[in-house]
Amino acid sequence: MNSVWSKTAQLPRFEPLHGDQKTGVLIIGGGMAGLLCAYWLDRAGVDYLLVEASRICGGATKNTTAKLTVQHGLIAARLIRALGVEKARLYLEANRAALEQYRTLCQTIDCGFEEQDSFVYSVDSRRDIERELAALDRLGVPAELAADLPLPFPVAGAVRLRRQAQFHPLAFAAAIANNLRIFEHTKVLELMPGRAVTTGGTVAADSVIVATHFPVLNKHGSYFLKLYQHRSYVLALENAPNVQGMYVDADHRGLSFRNYGELLLLGGGGHRTGKPGGGWRELEAFARRHYPNARETARWAAQDCMTLDGAPYVGLYARGTEGLYTVTGFNKWGMTSSMAAALLLTELITRGVSLYAPVFSPSRSMLRPQLAANGWEAVLGLLTPTAPRCPHMGCALKFNPAERSWDCPCHGSRFGEDGALIDNPATDDKRL
Repeated sequence: MNSVWSKTAQLPRFEPLHGDQKTGVLIIGGGMAGLLCAYWLDRAGVDYLLVEASRICGGATKNTTAKLTVQHGLIAARLIRALGVEKARLYLEANRAALEQYRTLCQTIDCGFEEQDSFVYSVDSRRDIERELAALDRLGVPAELAADLPLPFPVAGAVRLRRQAQFHPLAFAAAIANNLRIFEHTKVLELMPGRAVTTGGTVAADSVIVATHFPVLNKHGSYFLKLYQHRSYVLALENAPNVQGMYVDADHRGLSFRNYGELLLLGGGGHRTGKPGGGWRELEAFARRHYPNARETARWAAQDCMTLDGAPYVGLYARGTEGLYTVTGFNKWGMTSSMAAALLLTELITRGVSLYAPVFSPSRSMLRPQLAANGWEAVLGLLTPTAPRCPHMGCALKFNPAERSWDCPCHGSRFGEDGALIDNPATDDKRL
């Protein structure tokens, strides 16, 4: 179950860490967010090193659908309600700046970068689409109403943003990683103020960026309440139409579409990790019904950290953790958000301030409706009397028959049938 990106890119390899090190900034995690932090710190002349427990881009990055856009669902109306007009405007500005950085960098990187219009559609609510258009207009973002889409079902309406983009994420990552100071197969065993103990030695650092998808430190930040994880599925289809754009349903349970070369990437079947969902069966049934001549060439699944209010958590890990930063909670929009986050963290480390810091602060209010749902799932998981249990916080694991894995509905850790860790926040294998 390798993605089309994994099948068509060759990532550079890096040696494990051997011996103790001292650095200005330690970056933990070699996904797109960690790599971009390293890239911009390197460009700023900051002493840094990055450690990755396995291979770079071996987690969420290799399983993205790789859309580069400021249009993160019906985000504008939601953020105005949650954060206010000014912070919503800054959120969109940060992501617009991120898109422009990709546009500039990709002029010299062969990574399939191409401009495409982006669409968020609704199958049943024209009112939601019109509300989003009004919110974008209020924030100064040009958008259009679209109704006639090249999709095999009618829609109530769609929000269209022009000149967004898509790319090959691993080809891009391979290019920027080549000359960075990276150590692979180097797992952090213990993290303390000013230093980290790894499998290859101790690293002393003035600052630490935790870029591990889901933050792994439980004693700070309450991320076990502020985040949940969501799985979604992708089929790569040949002999399917070119949809001439990037499309996503406003509903998390809906479908997404984009082309990569001659392939149509059909996404959907999503569900909270550890809960039942449509998975690949839903996509297979859709493809048989609407694209009967199509043939599957690849399939894969993605896992995304979802925040309480729709904006990522980027900045100080928690109040009082000076020098300890995190980047997480991309809400399915990890490629553009990784760039925005890396630029923000580079500013915080080099200048001490960023215009965008209050928008993404991990210490912003937790009083959102999703908090109750996250808490309820944690209580259910802890009180369920069955085994096996997740080593992260002790929740009961659920077997996922589609992927032959044990998944945690509380916080999204996943384990293979043999107990080997697949996805964090757990940090160790589970004996099943």
